[in-house]
Amino acid sequence: MKATQNPPTTGTVTPADLLRMAALYLRRHGWHQGTYYPTTAPAGCPTPPACAVGAIGMAVAGHRVDHFYSLDFGTQVAFRTAVGVFTTHLDDYEPICAVDDDGFLIDEHTSPYAWNDDPGRTAEQVITALESAADDWDSLHTDGGEN
Repeated sequence: MKATQNPPTTGTVTPADLLRMAALYLRRHGWHQGTYYPTTAPAGCPTPPACAVGAIGMAVAGHRVDHFYSLDFGTQVAFRTAVGVFTTHLDDYEPICAVDDDGFLIDEHTSPYAWNDDPGRTAEQVITALESAADDWDSLHTDGGEN
């Protein structure tokens, strides 16, 4: 390739890429509990602190979106897939076992919302879990670093 040629800039963005971007977003802009983004953040603030799922949304959409169902179909699929990969990782490594009064399991999956909002949770735990989920996805879906 000659120096005047532009290298290709397109490529496949994987759920692992989105999870790593979400972790980086939290490192740069802060972590939040209770909602996707704090209600005290100014409406025009392009990069408010976010919860784990809000950070995934920022990675997918590239901007603050309070209702991800309003996004176009492809963006929704990418968002739901990344959240699903994160949820699977939490199920495997950070399960929340909620049991009802009769001893039956209430949820078969760990909610990333409830997990993020646990009063004992820290930003570093959330960031580490996002990065670990990305590593898990890569280990199952890539061959020698290639898709």
